[in-house]
Amino acid sequence: MLWFTWLAANTTMWMNDVAAAWLMTSIAPSPLWVALVQSASTLPVFLLGLPSGALADTVDRRLYFMATQFWVAIIATVLCVVILLGGMTAPLLLALTFANGIGLAMRWPVFAAIIPEVVPPPQLPQALALNGIAMNASRIIGPLVAGALIASVGSEWVFVLNAVLSVLAGFVIMRWRRVHKESPLGREPLASAMRVGLQYVRQSSRLRPILLRISLFFLHSTALLALLPLLARALPGGQAGTFTLLLASMGVGAIIAALLMPRIRAWLPLQRRVLVGTVVQAVGAIGVGFATTVWVAVPAMVFAGAAWITVANSLTVAAQMALPDWVRARGMSIYQMALMGATAAGAALWGQVATWSSIHDAIAISSVTSVLLMALAQRRTIDRGTEEDITPSRGVIKVPQMEAPQRPGRIQVCIEYTIDPARAEDFLALMQESRRSRLRQGALDWQLLHDLNEPGRYVEQITDSSWTEHLRRFDRVSAADVQLRDRRLAFHVAEEPPKVSRYLLQE
Repeated sequence: MLWFTWLAANTTMWMNDVAAAWLMTSIAPSPLWVALVQSASTLPVFLLGLPSGALADTVDRRLYFMATQFWVAIIATVLCVVILLGGMTAPLLLALTFANGIGLAMRWPVFAAIIPEVVPPPQLPQALALNGIAMNASRIIGPLVAGALIASVGSEWVFVLNAVLSVLAGFVIMRWRRVHKESPLGREPLASAMRVGLQYVRQSSRLRPILLRISLFFLHSTALLALLPLLARALPGGQAGTFTLLLASMGVGAIIAALLMPRIRAWLPLQRRVLVGTVVQAVGAIGVGFATTVWVAVPAMVFAGAAWITVANSLTVAAQMALPDWVRARGMSIYQMALMGATAAGAALWGQVATWSSIHDAIAISSVTSVLLMALAQRRTIDRGTEEDITPSRGVIKVPQMEAPQRPGRIQVCIEYTIDPARAEDFLALMQESRRSRLRQGALDWQLLHDLNEPGRYVEQITDSSWTEHLRRFDRVSAADVQLRDRRLAFHVAEEPPKVSRYLLQE
């Protein structure tokens, strides 16, 4: 049910983007205006992805997912009415495309968080590959349907169909009997949830390289999609059907690669898979950019699509495997922000380069620089795989059994360690790992104090924004955090365990 809903949601997205991009070639046919349609479609994910992810981690995901579909239906209805009244202008088209993109920004993090709820971890790569098939089948279905409607009855009917499909998808989600489990500590405040999500990603040594690589890939690969309407027009006999055929060819390549993904994953490790995919995508883009006939452009688009899904799926799986469930929607929203932010910036960048020079030059420059920068990024990052166990370990670390403070305020926890001074260097290195762990769990601040009178005495200070947020950290403990605690205790040489004190900071 959810897979077919996702297929319908992505079909409406592609129908909207195709109709808007083709409509813009009639209203304002300059390369910059046409490329800005792609920017307007993807920029909301960059701007609103984190709040959306924070909401998806704290509210009922079923209701939230359903609301996103009704939002898209409303925007599609407005687009249809404006076109029928003859009031469409280039700025207004960009504004409504941006509003439609808000629906994408809202629904992507919640769907990304839902997948691990219904699929066991060993099957997650295959499930994400199936989602890739849905997205790329929609890349075929959406443009084909949109192209047929544009050619026969006009662009406005594309948006009518979008509204109908979005409403139907919303009602299908309504039938999902998911039970929302509220935390005993209550709903996490939005501002705090956003801060914790950013902290987790910032302190994760597995996620940072993934974000860098996905940003680089989409910053450059988006040049092909952003300029594709103009490339289609430049081909002999180029019409709306040519544009649709090229998009569909890219979708076919992506579906083929998604079906072969288990073999590809077994054949190539992550880093090599990303670099090879980048090279193939660059070659495919150049093939389309310099094609003189549609017979050359179509196979080039197939290869570009196969490379696109290979890189996107590989990095998406890596990101999902690096995120625990409690922060999954926020982490994936930041991942999507990096992806869509790079896509929006790349569309504007390569549209401007094409305006200054030519469409062919923009495609060539983006392809060459994508390979060079990705190779450089791969050399500077380490594929950490799944060495950090993020399995939840609730109950392993004892939750403080004491009354909450009588008044609100920040909580400071002090943990006193006594170590052998000869092992101080190793202990300090371990405490940097502890710092990252505490901040990933949501701590507001972390410091390590060294007693000048007792060289072996250290005090770890952790600050939480409130008593409730202090208790939330115990719900976020992973197996890796438990292992880290045991490694810290191994340095403690006193007979008594480390002394733990909790204070309410006076404002």
